Parts: sequence; C-alpha cells; structure tokens
Amino acid sequence: MTTLAAGLDVNVVSPQNLLDPNPLYRYLRESEPVHWSEPMQSWFITRHEDVAACFRDPRLSAARTQLFYAHQLRGVGLEKVKDQIYNAERQMLMKDGPEHARLRRNANPGFTLQAIDGWRPEVRKAADALLERVQARGRMELVADYSELLPSQVIMEFFAIPARDQRDFLEWCSDNSRLFAASTGADMQELAVRSNTAIVKLMQYLGKAVQERRANPGRDMLSTMVHAQEEGKLDEGELIANAILILTAGHITTVDQLSNGVHMLLTHPEQLRKLRENPGLMKSTVEEVLRFCPAVPFIHRIAAEDFELRGRKIQKGQLVFLGMAAANRDPAVFPDPERFDITRQNNKHLSFAFGPHMCLGAPLARVELEIGFTALLERMPGLRLDEEQPPRIKCNSLVFRGFDSLPVRW
Repeated sequence: MTTLAAGLDVNVVSPQNLLDPNPLYRYLRESEPVHWSEPMQSWFITRHEDVAACFRDPRLSAARTQLFYAHQLRGVGLEKVKDQIYNAERQMLMKDGPEHARLRRNANPGFTLQAIDGWRPEVRKAADALLERVQARGRMELVADYSELLPSQVIMEFFAIPARDQRDFLEWCSDNSRLFAASTGADMQELAVRSNTAIVKLMQYLGKAVQERRANPGRDMLSTMVHAQEEGKLDEGELIANAILILTAGHITTVDQLSNGVHMLLTHPEQLRKLRENPGLMKSTVEEVLRFCPAVPFIHRIAAEDFELRGRKIQKGQLVFLGMAAANRDPAVFPDPERFDITRQNNKHLSFAFGPHMCLGAPLARVELEIGFTALLERMPGLRLDEEQPPRIKCNSLVFRGFDSLPVRW
C-alpha cells in the first residue's frame, strides 16, 4: 500500500494536482480507490476494474444535466444557462438506456469504420495544407497553427459547414465548451452568459442548416441526421442538440489529444526514433498516446440510487467522477504502466469510456491522430521542442487536459 507522500495534497483540484495529477492518482488507486472529495463534494473512482464496471452500471446515470450545471456554476442561477440546459437535456450524452440507444443509433451510420475510412484522404489533405503554410518558417506554435485547426476543419467538412462560416462556428463552439472546463477561480457569471449566448447562436445556425439539408440533402453528417429525423426517429430539438454535441466534442478533445501526443513523442526520443524507423507502429502509438495522456481524464455520472462500492456508501444524487486517466495507469492491467511504450499490445485503455456510452467519434479521432502525427513527422523530419519557448500546459480543469501553447521547430 502506498502511503501519503510528504507534501501530497489529496485535494483533486489543488493547483499542484491539476498540474501533475499522477502522484495523487497513484495514491488513490492503491490506497483509497473510492475517494470522497470534500472540495468537490463528489466521489472519485480510480481503479481500472472499478471504472470499467461503473461505465456499465445502471445505478450510475448519465442523466445529470441539472445537477451538473448547478455543481459547475457554483452559485450562479440556472436561469443564466436555460438554453444550455434545454440543449443538454436532449443530447445522447445525458441519456440512459433506450433513450440513449435511440439517439445514438441515428448518428451511428456516419461513424462506422467504413464511413470514417472514406474520410482519410480529406484528413490528409487538410493536414498537408496546414503544414504547407508553416513549412518554410522552421517553427510554429503547434496548438494554434496545427492542433486547433486540423480537427476543426475535419469536423466542419464532416458536417458540410461552409468555409465562410467556420470562424464564427468555432468561436461559438469554444465559448460553449469553456463552461465545462472552468477552473475554480473562473468568473462563472461571465462564462455562463457567454456559453448560453453561444448555444443560442449554434441552435439558430443549425436550425437554418437543417432546413437547407431538407431541401438539398447531401452526404454529410447533418444530412444523415436530418434523414433520421424525417423518419420520425428523433425530433428537431434532439437533432440539433446532438449535432452540436458531435461538433463540439469532436473538436476540443482531439485538439488536446493531438498536442498531448506530439509532446509525448518529442519528450521520448527513443520512442520517436522507433516510430520513424517503423511507421507500422503508428496505430499502437495512437493507442499508447490515448492511454498515457488522455485529453479527458474524468467523466462524471450521478448515483441513481444508494449503493456500496468497495465498502464506501454512495448516496443517490451524488456526483461520481470516473477516472480514465488514473485507470489507464493501473498496474493490475498494464505492465510497467508509468512507461510510455509505443509497442504496447492489448492496450485496454479507457480513454474513450466503456460500455453503452463509449465515444461515438472514436473511429474519427483515431484517424485524425494517426494522420495528424504521420503528416507532421513526414514533413518535418527535424521536429523538436522549441528550447527558446517552453510549453504551457492547460491545467485548470479536471475534465480537459492539453496544452495552451506548444512551440516546436524543425
């Protein structure tokens, strides 16, 4: 059993633990795998076995909209985000059982392996175009010049959002997402207003786009969802809400995962050398990046009833945070879990969750990461961190982890 190291704070949202959470994850996993956090008034689950089981446990509900917003807003009235709540309550992410399955089923056709494989040329074309812009410079800020742009261009193309609208659309998606990643010191009043304004603009924009797809259907994701709605499988509010979910979730998480992966490769030169010598390791590299530095460390659920887990009594209505990042380093599942190893096989990470709510967009994210890394390493053979400008980690949130800035050169 690991004892609490001198100076280790068990507050999961302390600045120290947000900056470098792995020592705390290790302690909790080994000594207190079901942990009650007083500052967060929530439970934290950290062992792989327990996290995987909780994702499948009907006693833990995804239908947590009201509690989540009340918890996140920290005293700001829910009326400030009434449109956010209206939208969230119609998303598959906040549904259980048959309702979740119904909404997910109507988006599934766009995310089959065959459908996503058809997007590979478009993803590579977008990656090459972005790198062409900066190639002659010899340096770039990876987040702003590449990681933020590649997933956004792909997801916009996926939904056939016109290029002229992409800047506004990305701004709305960003403002919408800020509320979910807010730090403990954030101005929640301002974030609530900005987030709610953004969701109204997104709903209005997509409402018009839905009418256009009805008149002139295409092969894009929104047309697929409109077709399902016309068959009576979901109503218009659900259609727009789940389109917003896919657009926003498909952007911010892949941005962070792409940056996290590049940083891992550049700080582990022996692994980068292996990959350059054997490009066939790219798929296992993507999986190890997902395991070792997931963009989403936690997902939360709400207890639908009282129950016990490892002797701890979880009460109905309490929030439960499922720690994928902690589970991904569980030595009961992963040999030498603290080692970044791109040759790792049978990589049973939980970074895309597990069970019925496993990430719908996982096939697209994997393709974006695979091609994003490949294009970067092929076009910039001398790629390295910029020693003159240190990276800045995004470490103000439990639910998103990435980089605010990652300068590189070649």
